[in-house]
Amino acid sequence: MFTGLIEETGSVVSIKESGEGKILEVKGDMVLRETKRGDSISINGACQTVVSMTENTFSVFVSRVTLAVTTLGDFKPGRIVNLERALTLSTRLGGHIVQGHVDFTGKVKKISRDSQGVEIDISVSEANMKYIVEKGSIAVDGISLTVVEIEKEGFRLYLIPETLEVTNIGSWKNGDIVNIETDILARYVERILQFGRIEQGDEPGANDESLLKKLAENGYL
Repeated sequence: MFTGLIEETGSVVSIKESGEGKILEVKGDMVLRETKRGDSISINGACQTVVSMTENTFSVFVSRVTLAVTTLGDFKPGRIVNLERALTLSTRLGGHIVQGHVDFTGKVKKISRDSQGVEIDISVSEANMKYIVEKGSIAVDGISLTVVEIEKEGFRLYLIPETLEVTNIGSWKNGDIVNIETDILARYVERILQFGRIEQGDEPGANDESLLKKLAENGYL
């Protein structure tokens, strides 16, 4: 589990085929401190397990499942990536709860800079917009961010200089694909709604009174 507060950026050293997955080697500094084989490190928002280390790099095995859902399979040597070690019980939770389980990818649609920061529009499928709410938390390439505005097929972010300084956002350009993890609460609410419909014998979109009652019973309302 992570906070979405990036500790540092690293760079991809190599990526090699390995069975049905790939071995990804990444150069880092801060994230290597007190890290050992078997520990978890978030790479652009994807939780990966360290399988080997050198003095200034660590390697992970990226499974075919992760390759299919995230951007990790498209990495090339030299790519700048966001890195964060798994949180501990003594960690200050300054971002939000991030699992490191990428839900889907989005595309950088527009980047606008002003004197204070950067405004970025991200496009995602309309079907996935149900998990994203205005002023809600979202992790983009592992970065804990707040959704400024939502549209039918996308959302807007506003990044302050501090975030730009410690992440790889400065390397983003129009058309880039980014990893997205929605707030875990959205997934739980969806699951409760599904079971509420099943228990009531309703089809999706039917009488939602019982579903609201179910949400209230579980502390969501």
